[in-house]
Amino acid sequence: MRPVDRALVRDIAAIAAAVGVVGLSYGAIAVAAGLPAWAVLAMSVFVFAGGSQFLAIGLLLGSPAAAVAGGLLLNTRHLPFGLAMADVIGTSWPARLLGSHLLVDESVAFALAQPDPARRRSAYWLTGITLFVVWNCATVLGVLLGGVAADPAALGLDAAFPAGLIALLLPTLRDPQARWVALVGAAVALAAAPFLPAGLPVLLALTGLLTLLVKPGGSAPDPPGRPA
Repeated sequence: MRPVDRALVRDIAAIAAAVGVVGLSYGAIAVAAGLPAWAVLAMSVFVFAGGSQFLAIGLLLGSPAAAVAGGLLLNTRHLPFGLAMADVIGTSWPARLLGSHLLVDESVAFALAQPDPARRRSAYWLTGITLFVVWNCATVLGVLLGGVAADPAALGLDAAFPAGLIALLLPTLRDPQARWVALVGAAVALAAAPFLPAGLPVLLALTGLLTLLVKPGGSAPDPPGRPA
């Protein structure tokens, strides 16, 4: 693998720092929600998917089946990711097993941004391994902090995950179609929140994806700020 440049290392370090904060909040909130520490740590090692893990906190305590279904729905994007990264991960079974476990949004994004195959492989593995280590170390710290703090929300840890998601989503919302998906999904989730258990409104927010079925130039109204 070709060595990566300093700019890429800097960018990976920046996203790793953000992931560490989110992992810290996950560990603290999961323990405070009543999940045993061993289950919280095992989920970070074997699932390694922040969105699915946060969703599981809300659903596992009420409906394990819904938690599994929600995780599968959230991670369907890994099917096209896997196709795109097949040549990057490698052909040997050990490489494919480990590489598929490190298949997260950030590792795919950094890999696809590279200009040649050698740099894509370096970026993918460096990003994936870095985030895996940071996420699990932060989870351990979060579990320890959650066991000490009576209410992690008082430290603001409950806001770390949604704040991180908003920061990641803001650039995407420049696209009009993405704005419609977000607006419809948020409206559905907000409408369902008073009536459904925690976590299920998030699943219903996926109905926002139905707006993608509307063809450009169709009957869908223009989102706010878009010229008619």
